[in-house]
Amino acid sequence: MTRIHDAPENFATAALAGFSQLHSDRVRLIRNGVLRASASPRGKVAVVVGGGSGHYPAFAGYVGPGLADAAVAGDVFASPSTAAVARVGRLADHGGGVILGFGNYAGDVLNFGLAAERLSASGIDTRILAVTDDVASAPADQHLKRRGIAGDLMVFKIAGAAAEAGLPIDEVMRVGEHANQRTFSIGVAFAGCTLPGSKEPLFTVPKGHMAIGLGIHGEPGIHESTMIPAADLATQLVQTLLKERPEGAGRRVAVLLNGLGATKYEELFVLWTSISVLLKDAGLEIVAPEAGELVTSLDMAGCSLTFTWLDEELEKYWIAPCDAPAFRRGYIIPVTPAEALEAEDDPAPVFGTATPQSQASGKCIAELLSLLVSSLKEVEDELGRIDAQAGDGDHGQGMVRGCSAASEAAAHAVWAKAGAASVLAAAGDAWADRAGGTSGAIWGLALRAWSTAFSDQKAVNGHSVIDGARAALDAVMRLGGAKVGDKTLVDAFVPFVDTLEASRADGLSLTESWLEAAAAAANAADETKKLTPKLGRARPLAERSIGHADAGAVSFSLMARVTSDYIREQSDLA
Repeated sequence: MTRIHDAPENFATAALAGFSQLHSDRVRLIRNGVLRASASPRGKVAVVVGGGSGHYPAFAGYVGPGLADAAVAGDVFASPSTAAVARVGRLADHGGGVILGFGNYAGDVLNFGLAAERLSASGIDTRILAVTDDVASAPADQHLKRRGIAGDLMVFKIAGAAAEAGLPIDEVMRVGEHANQRTFSIGVAFAGCTLPGSKEPLFTVPKGHMAIGLGIHGEPGIHESTMIPAADLATQLVQTLLKERPEGAGRRVAVLLNGLGATKYEELFVLWTSISVLLKDAGLEIVAPEAGELVTSLDMAGCSLTFTWLDEELEKYWIAPCDAPAFRRGYIIPVTPAEALEAEDDPAPVFGTATPQSQASGKCIAELLSLLVSSLKEVEDELGRIDAQAGDGDHGQGMVRGCSAASEAAAHAVWAKAGAASVLAAAGDAWADRAGGTSGAIWGLALRAWSTAFSDQKAVNGHSVIDGARAALDAVMRLGGAKVGDKTLVDAFVPFVDTLEASRADGLSLTESWLEAAAAAANAADETKKLTPKLGRARPLAERSIGHADAGAVSFSLMARVTSDYIREQSDLA
């Protein structure tokens, strides 16, 4: 259990601040992350790594000469928002371009990908490097669908060393992708982890058993088996990874035995004695091995084993010097302090002139968001339990966090006399920026797209509400990549919009149309119990998911129902 905290919702922010104070000689705290405290030459490629918090020393502990230039941190187990990634990437840029490195999880793919588009549009050459080392999460012929776990360190270390050597961005990307293609991991858990403020772990492992193929966001293993002695566990882990040996790979291999947060170092050392013998018996030469906690999952008990099959180039960068707070190698790299940062606060939003009619509609939007926050808080724990069946269990927290931020932003926009379009757009941006993760990005996209059907010069009416619903759905499906049947929010969103449009076309009022659409969404959400997930963190745990509804579809249907009740009270919406 994560016992030391004040307000659980501020755990990640407080932890990052404390880390930065302790390592002020190496990192500088910025909003949503850290930068190197040392200067870098102009024209150097910046390697920016990141993901959710709860994995220390990943990712802030990797920032320093020879490794990463910056790290961006989301809330616990939640991807940082698009705005956060773009902000940190912009501050880290030295003029040579930016490489955004992250584990291959749906929320990270979406937020880092959108941030790369924003940075590229602003003139910064930006690439993405998604680590895909977890062999349990997809078969070998679907390598790009695999999750990123402890292999993050191996890939980021090699890419960071290539950038430190002065290679141009195309070459750093080539080296990083080559390292990723030769990096493979498998993990086991003996007990689940507990989110700050929670009383129960995200998953449990039966006594005397271990979960094989875990993720690092509290996801349970792919399957469970009886606990076995260290020598047998070593055999199982090593043999699994030897089967992944790339064609043409030599005999030299970098090895990481990683603890997940609650496994004693001495236990890892015991396990290592068997692993090293097995590798030598297989004719392999171990190069600069590491054992310790380098990619954790809060207080999860367990470990993972990672191989990176080296060639001459990869070995050069693997053993190259680096000096980060949590990972140091070779000689001390001489540095000079970085220049002081300019104020990085984002400017306060400026809203254009709106008519009284549109301002009144904006006030309704803010009122609705406030109601939605209350409703989501009531079911926060239940949404978490649904999500934990095959995910990381944080969906309820993320929805409350995002909707609360949206409600606050909408209230501020109303105070500033903004119109309906601006109020909803501000709410969407705040949701995405505060919630992070997949759901944060999706709801941010949805509200921002919905706002395009509104105006700051006219009141919201039934036609604009329905047009906005279609625009929101189109944006979510286009950028999120989900379709009906993938067991996501889209399974409820599509029938909702289709029913809304059809009912309106049949001459029903907005109140009646929305009521029917909300019922369609609720039915569709319930039907997701029969589906197996094809996207996101739940995909590798498809069998566990059967019989349980998708948390995103359930929360969508809840919000549709609450909105239906609110619309019924608004007589001016035709």
